Amino acid sequence: MGALSIAGLAVLAGCSLAVPDAQPTATPAPTGTESVSTGSAAPESGLGAGEQEDLDQRLIRAAKDNDVELVRELVATGGNVNAKDSMEDSAFLYAGAEGFNEILELTLENGADVKSLNRYGGTALIPASEHGHIQTVKILIDAGVPLDHVNDPGWTALQEAVLLNDGGPNQQEVARLLLEAGADPQITDPQGRTALENARRLGFEELAEVIESHG
Repeated sequence: MGALSIAGLAVLAGCSLAVPDAQPTATPAPTGTESVSTGSAAPESGLGAGEQEDLDQRLIRAAKDNDVELVRELVATGGNVNAKDSMEDSAFLYAGAEGFNEILELTLENGADVKSLNRYGGTALIPASEHGHIQTVKILIDAGVPLDHVNDPGWTALQEAVLLNDGGPNQQEVARLLLEAGADPQITDPQGRTALENARRLGFEELAEVIESHG
């Protein structure tokens, strides 16, 4: 799904309130990596700080290019899967958001922090759910990413699966996976609506039935 403006999201959510100066959780196309912040400590690669930073940024760029073999090589030489670029993307977070499952599994095998947050204050599971990446959602649930984390705009993975897509088969399956894993359907959005209420309001009847069947 393409990026949306916050104003557009407010209309979609039926909100008459002013919307904070933030962006939706849709992950933009790959960008440069001018600066870095690291999530967890870098692996003990024996490199100097500058060399480690360069390696980590190369790893993030390779992840954004979905270059599995290069990611594998860079991780093997000490690349930190939790290091972030100027967009607050790590190899783990970006792979999860975009459904790059081979890279996602590589990062998980090499110490990815499943509780790490993107620039919108969301886990990798939230944009994966928004985009309807079914297999990615399965991987992230199995990895232990928190199910009910609320991001800065005020949405859980379940809420984004409803609000920021079309309510189709992929979204229905994502909702089912989240709910069967234990996601709480009673958590409301900033307007006080549950995921079920939003699905009904948007006319996503089949999605609403999935949510309703799980309480």
